[in-house]
Amino acid sequence: MNLPAIQSALRERNIDAWLFYDHHHRDPIAYRVLGLSPTLMVTRRWFYLIPAQGEPSKLVHKIEAGHLDSLPGSKRVYSGWQELFDAMKGLLASHRDIAMQYSPNNLVFTISLVDAGTVDLIRGLGKNVLSSQDLVAQFEATMSDEQIATHFAARDIIDRLTAEAFQEIGRRVRDGGTHEHAIQQWFMDSFASENLVTDDPPIVAVNANSGNPHYEPSAKHPVPIREGDFVLLDVWAKKNTPGAVYYDITWTGVVGQPTARHQEIFKIVSEGRDLGVKTVIDAVN
Repeated sequence: MNLPAIQSALRERNIDAWLFYDHHHRDPIAYRVLGLSPTLMVTRRWFYLIPAQGEPSKLVHKIEAGHLDSLPGSKRVYSGWQELFDAMKGLLASHRDIAMQYSPNNLVFTISLVDAGTVDLIRGLGKNVLSSQDLVAQFEATMSDEQIATHFAARDIIDRLTAEAFQEIGRRVRDGGTHEHAIQQWFMDSFASENLVTDDPPIVAVNANSGNPHYEPSAKHPVPIREGDFVLLDVWAKKNTPGAVYYDITWTGVVGQPTARHQEIFKIVSEGRDLGVKTVIDAVN
């Protein structure tokens, strides 16, 4: 945790404090930002308050009183809910605008992790609950130069493998045939040889299956790839190194010669892509 940087960011945004809260690992963002162990057994509520100025404060249950000992700041303990509410009053007494992992109307649902009852509790103490989304973007979602380098390294490998996969599909179709799951396994073998890892294997989808964004090829029900078929390859992986960042790309192609309809759709999609990129660049500039 970079405490000086967090407090500086709070002052820049005129936010009094950032309140972290969790039980049963409901908020993984808190563990990453604060540097807490993701394997910590948490069965009781804990709170950690970082003020814009001054010393942080901890509020922990008596049963799990040592859970935040790795973090700087003073500590209060509670047992029953009455003690918790009283301790919260003291914890937040000198602060009004409190950032939490909350998103108005749940617009950014990956940030909106604090339950409604806890937001009610904080607001009931006369506090203004603000979204921590900009703070999370700065301290959780900003990549280091090293992470960016792993992303580009994965890009270089995956772009090459994806091009090779289309060639492999063509070769296998000419030699007697193949199917979605076989090409998916070709990718997984290629990942292993290139020291890439992925939580889920890539998508290889033929014809109508390409319209299913969460399609999974099956070894039990292999779908053949034939001459003239439309093939979608949705490929993602990352370098097998700590802190590596995924690269994700989707390409489509036709086995053999594309029809006039294929070419018409490709033109529409590619022009939409180019217009979208231009719109973003113009907005930034």
